[in-house]
Amino acid sequence: MVTQATLSRDLKLLKVGKISDGHNGYVYSLPGEDERQETERTYIHDFLRGYVSIEWSGNMVVIKTYSGHSDSVALAVDNLGLDDVLGTIAGRDNTVFVCLREGITGEDFMCRMKESIPDLED
Repeated sequence: MVTQATLSRDLKLLKVGKISDGHNGYVYSLPGEDERQETERTYIHDFLRGYVSIEWSGNMVVIKTYSGHSDSVALAVDNLGLDDVLGTIAGRDNTVFVCLREGITGEDFMCRMKESIPDLED
């Protein structure tokens, strides 16, 4: 079972919209490819604008960010669709902790990040 608040939040994160069906009702609509690509470009821009450095030990990654950018950098990592990422924790100001799945290393994470963000420097 899921609460209405959880469902609403998840639909918002997925960018699902509610549009009229033309008959006094509504249907849900997924974003088009152009909108999805624009959203991905926004996340990439936010990441590149906010990160300072990336270091790792085993399956733990620490991303240092400019002051005030930890939330946007963590959100970008969460939304880039990297299956190897279990989750992120944004620090209060300038650090993001990334936990990777068992067996995935920081090197693996960097390879996948560079596939998503070709302009990424280590």
